[in-house]
Amino acid sequence: MNAGRTARERARAELTDEIKVAARRQLAIEGAERLSLRAISRELGMVSSALYRYFPSRDDLLTALIIDAYDALGAAAESAAAAKDDAHPADIWLAVCRAVREWARAHPHEYALIYGSPVTGYKAPQTTVQPASRVPILMLGIVSRAQAEGSLASLDNAPEPTGRLAEQVDVLAELAPGVPRKVLLRVAIVWTQLFGMISFELFGQLVGTMDPADDFFAEASQQMAAYIGLR
Repeated sequence: MNAGRTARERARAELTDEIKVAARRQLAIEGAERLSLRAISRELGMVSSALYRYFPSRDDLLTALIIDAYDALGAAAESAAAAKDDAHPADIWLAVCRAVREWARAHPHEYALIYGSPVTGYKAPQTTVQPASRVPILMLGIVSRAQAEGSLASLDNAPEPTGRLAEQVDVLAELAPGVPRKVLLRVAIVWTQLFGMISFELFGQLVGTMDPADDFFAEASQQMAAYIGLR
């Protein structure tokens, strides 16, 4: 905690955290659609008007929870990458994939908040974009490193994106200069597959097939790494 904070600032920060903890409990029980500031104020023994001074609306509280979830996921992925900093880029990639899955399994309701069904009537503000970008930017950084080290396969037989798709891939090129477009396209494909695979596991879509999903996830992660040229 910052020693330079005033007592009032510390008290406000602590109560803000308490409100968000109570909100996460409510998410686990009721789901995001039924998140209620009044119910949270009752749980904390606050009058609702006092809670509104911290979060003026349900959407403000949802935004805070979404940013926290993206940041927690991003921090977990970045920590996993840092722990493997001296390893081959493919091993760093696999460590990040594992960290994303582990975080999602440990925080299923927060994962559902950011990668599950949209909340009716809620529109995420621009402030959620940077936290949401932490994992994909990390993955692009791993691919950029592999390209710079000469360990990224050339993918000679992969098609080049064209037309509108090429323009969309160019957005990624700004974050990973020097990486071929066809590789960047495959990174985008693998990124969506990673979260789709985790969502299938968490939301029960693998029951009766690849359940438990440990071996399936490990093999799929290896194949996805090879698909983008990380061997």
